[in-house]
Amino acid sequence: MIATLEGILEYRAGGSVIVNVGGVGFRVYVPDSTSRKLGTAGGKVSLYTHLHVREDNISLYGFVSSEELALFRNLISVSGVGSKVALALLSALSPEQLIMAITSGDIDLISQTPGIGKKMAGRLVIELRGKLEKEWKEVALPLVREAADVIAALTGLGYSLTEATKAISKLPASEELSLEEKVRMALQQLGGG
Repeated sequence: MIATLEGILEYRAGGSVIVNVGGVGFRVYVPDSTSRKLGTAGGKVSLYTHLHVREDNISLYGFVSSEELALFRNLISVSGVGSKVALALLSALSPEQLIMAITSGDIDLISQTPGIGKKMAGRLVIELRGKLEKEWKEVALPLVREAADVIAALTGLGYSLTEATKAISKLPASEELSLEEKVRMALQQLGGG
């Protein structure tokens, strides 16, 4: 029904934004990754959207890319995974990291997301592995695998999944860096230096 939304970013708060489209403010629930990419209030934004209708609620979910929207729809197709859980997954991990974790069966990485236990992570892997492998062939899994290894190392040192993901997003994309060098650079990011 509502496939895209383009307007002015009015307000941003706790997992949602208000987008003014021709004088009408739409509340759109977004993952943290999308929220960070939208810029400041007053700026023009464009979102791919998913309208979720239940008998007691109508909600609009927004994403900066059609790939994120497709992954969100795949996630909510899994029994027991609702919109809030799907947003939590997309907030904690980039689409590439999440796809890699599901297709490689990395239940430990998936279950580090708040609200996701090992049982739910296992269900995601079982129900989505084959589907995502077919749909996301272009994802550079070796590079993403390396990022997942850095995340695993950082979370093993006590950092949260969100902190680890933010730290590796600031690392240079270089195949020449070893795992140890990437972990060291991520630790420097986390240490503020």
